Order: sequence, then structure tokens, then C-alpha cells
Amino acid sequence: MVNPQSPNDQEPMGRSAPQGPQFAVLGAISLCHMLNDTIQSLIVAIYPLLKSSLALSFAQIGLITFVYQLSASLFQPVIGYYTDLKPKPFSLVIGMSCSLMGLLLLSVAPAYGIVLAAVGLIGLGSSVFHPESSRIARLASGGQPGLAQSVFQVGGNFGTAIGPLLAAFIVLPQGRGSLAWFSVLALIAMAFLFRIGLWYGRELVRRKAKARQANVRALPLPKKQVAVSVAILLVLIFSKYFYLASISSYYLFYLIHKFGISPEEAQLRLFIFLGSVAAGTLIGGPIGDRIGRKYVIWGSILGVLPFSLALPHADLFWTAVLTVPIGIILSSAFAAILVYAQDLIPGRTGTVAGLFFGFAFGMGGIGAAVLGGLADSHGIEFVYQLCAWLPAIGLLAMFLPDLREKEPKVKVVTNVTEQASQA
Repeated sequence: MVNPQSPNDQEPMGRSAPQGPQFAVLGAISLCHMLNDTIQSLIVAIYPLLKSSLALSFAQIGLITFVYQLSASLFQPVIGYYTDLKPKPFSLVIGMSCSLMGLLLLSVAPAYGIVLAAVGLIGLGSSVFHPESSRIARLASGGQPGLAQSVFQVGGNFGTAIGPLLAAFIVLPQGRGSLAWFSVLALIAMAFLFRIGLWYGRELVRRKAKARQANVRALPLPKKQVAVSVAILLVLIFSKYFYLASISSYYLFYLIHKFGISPEEAQLRLFIFLGSVAAGTLIGGPIGDRIGRKYVIWGSILGVLPFSLALPHADLFWTAVLTVPIGIILSSAFAAILVYAQDLIPGRTGTVAGLFFGFAFGMGGIGAAVLGGLADSHGIEFVYQLCAWLPAIGLLAMFLPDLREKEPKVKVVTNVTEQASQA
């Protein structure tokens, strides 16, 4: 059986494929992802501080997440599609500068409206970062795109996990103005991204020179089946990120309300969950490369169901314990989903990455807003009882085709710009 790859993963015929993943590049882009998502995670981590200092309701807290996720999602497919046609190696530096400006503004924002503007800027930076970074990860994958996406994404998960710790030990004790100290993270990331941009530009030139006429593989799936499969994947993203929104946005409040613990202790328990998310992300991609991404997708979403159903009924100790398998199992899905979708639509790495990252961010934002309203009207514990059933949507994965069983057909690509830029 053949595990089909898009043109993005292949050298033109007549040249041997890369011997393996380029871990120096993957490590650098993963580090930048960590720094990027550390900045982003500070938004959620300071929610208790914002709620008390600006007298915000749960619905207003949810709207902050909604604005951030909306700005981080709307532009991603557009940017991905544009850079599929015209790659911009240094766009990552520009995107990170937007995050830098948003972070500085958030540290001094005197009113709720300015807070929304600040998180919108950070979200815009994210919308530039993810499509191009995902393309770079695939370009450096050496034929192991699942592994490459996992390495890339685990950096973001570690960044998300670090944010609550930084908030607990620095931002909460020192006040919101201390957010400005973390501008150094954005500056470090910009330096690395500039170097990555130089490598990316050289790699595009090298591949363009070999892409005058290249035989590449295309999946023999009918367009209708591809469309249905993409729709199923998006529904699975919906279930995954609505459930994650219930924890990432409201887990602190849930723990404080139900068990009466301090905000600092709640931050540490959130770190445990986010750490398990990072571990699951690193596992999912390589397993998908070996056994098939469909089975990872199915197991990683549906497999959460027993734990999510038990969570609302657990005491403080078991709540922390249950969030570990929830984080590991659920987070193993995204790398598999993304690479599976890129295999479904060869030659559109940036567009697919932008669509799925953007949809994930959007669902997280909508989920935070909807769940915030439910928490105001029905209580925070009701939110967790309701969301516990979302992983059951993972049953839809049974309708996905097994791409390993599809023998790819060969077509000739003569569009030099498309072949080289989409690598």
C-alpha cells in the first residue's frame, strides 16, 4: 500500500528525495511557534486579572477570546492561498511584529475596547504565522510530514503550557504592566524567523530550478469524496476545539468555583493539562505516518469520551488526573488531521493549513463566546456536563477513506511557480 504525498513532499523526478527531516529547521520553527504561542497564551492566563480589574462578565471574557480567535482565523486561509501562489519568506517576521505591538498595547490597555484591539493584533500576527510555518515544516519534513507537523506543533503546545506559569509567577503578582517584559520573546522569535526566511528563500530557488517539468502524485479520489472528507474533518475540528475551549478558557474558573482553590493553584493545574496536550501533539504525527492518519484521527477524538464524561463528576484530585489522558488523546488528532487534509488536496499546503488552523481558531473563539454565555446563564459546571459529549462526534471518522489504500496516479506538472512555491 502507498501512503500518497502531495507535490509539496517530493523532489522532482531525476533527483533523490531528502534523506530525512531537516531537524535544525524544524527545531527552529518549533521554537518560534513556542514563543508565538507563549505570547498568545498570556491572554487566557490573565483572564482572572482582567475580570477583576475591569469588572468583566463571563460573556465579556468569552468575547475577548472570540475577537482574538476571529482575527487569528479569518485571514489564515486567505494568507495561505496567497502564499501558495507567491511565497513570502519574510512574512513571518512581519506577523510577529503584529503580535509584539498587540502585547505592548495589552499591557497598558485602560479600557475593555482597547483590550479587544490588542488581542486582535495578536490574533492577526498568528494568522500570518501559522500557514507559512506549516509550509516550512512540510518543506523540511524529508517525506515524514506527520512527524514534521508534530514537531512544529508541539512547540506551540509548550508555549501555551508555559503561559499560565508565567502568569502565575510573574504577571499576577506584578500586575498587567509586566506583560511588556515578554516583548523580548517576540524579538527573539523575529531574529530566528529572519534566519528561517533566508533558508526558505534559498530552498524555493533550489526547487524552482528543478521543477520545470516534474512528475508528481495525485490522489485518484473524486472531487465529491474529497469535499465530503474535508467537511468531516472540519466537523471533527469543531468538536475538538469546542471542547478545548471549555478547558482553556474556563478551567481556571471551574476549579476556583467548584473546589475553592486559589488562582495560582488553578494556574498550575491548567499547566498540567496543557503539558499533556503538548505530549499528545508530539505523539500523534509519527503514529499517523506509521499506521495511517485515519485511525489516529478516529481514536484521538472518540477515545476522549470516557474521560470527558467522567470529568464533571470527579473530585479535585481526579479532575487533575483525568485532564492528562484527555489532553494527550485529544491533542494527538490535529497533526494527523492537517496532514490528512494536505494529502487529500495535493499542492495546496498553505491553503489547507490556513483553512484548518483558521477554522480551529475560529471554533475556539466561537466556543469561548457561546460557552461564556452558557456559564453566565446556567453555571460553569453545566458547561462541563454539556461539553463532555462533544467527543462522540469522533464517530464520523469512520466515513473517511483510508488513503494508504489509494494507489496514486501520476500527472505532469509544468507550472514552475506552483510546483516550487507549494513545496
